[in-house]
Amino acid sequence: MEGRLRDLAQSRYHDRHPFNRRMHDGELSPDELRCWVANRFYYQCNIPVKDALILAKLPTPAQRRSWLRRIQDHDGLVEGEGGIERWLRLGEAVGLSRDELLRHEHLLPGVRLAVDGYVNFCRNGSTLEAVASSLTELCAPSIMLTRLERFPVHYPWIDSGGLSYFRSRVPQGRRDGTEALTWVKEWAVTRAQQEGALMALSFKCDVLWTLLDSVEGAAGRRASR
Repeated sequence: MEGRLRDLAQSRYHDRHPFNRRMHDGELSPDELRCWVANRFYYQCNIPVKDALILAKLPTPAQRRSWLRRIQDHDGLVEGEGGIERWLRLGEAVGLSRDELLRHEHLLPGVRLAVDGYVNFCRNGSTLEAVASSLTELCAPSIMLTRLERFPVHYPWIDSGGLSYFRSRVPQGRRDGTEALTWVKEWAVTRAQQEGALMALSFKCDVLWTLLDSVEGAAGRRASR
């Protein structure tokens, strides 16, 4: 089961998407990067929302205490901390203002649809499905390390302080992916449960892929004008 989950995550993860490949090869224009940062911010804002929905499904205090860290990682323990704040700093580093990010001025309909669909999946799915959908975390450290390596080379105009989100997600992703995988392996004991977990992870990969499809399409339309 673990092998199937890892193989699915690695084969369907959005690091294979053409837009991410162009990003990592240094082929994006500043406008394309800004479009991605602005639209990904809507996803970032909804991570603690979906994690709160999952938190409410967990049956034990120990599990809820453990999952609570994810919300704290993104919202921060105090004002001015956390993943959302770090993404805002990335936005500023690429030339976006906090106000336009917080108002989601550049949000594309396809991105809204994909992210809202993910939140509703975590709201309406089983505990196993909701937790299994987070297993893209298994691949997150790798893509963050790639960005930390490539951004200073290909996009030196971005202040290094704006990359702090990527740095923080390396240890968090390792911790969160290991925890979620442990729980899914414990809970998915029947064939139906195992297939449900795989379906949930596949759906999450589709969400991330669709988000990039929308951003890539918008970037292509701008370039053709």
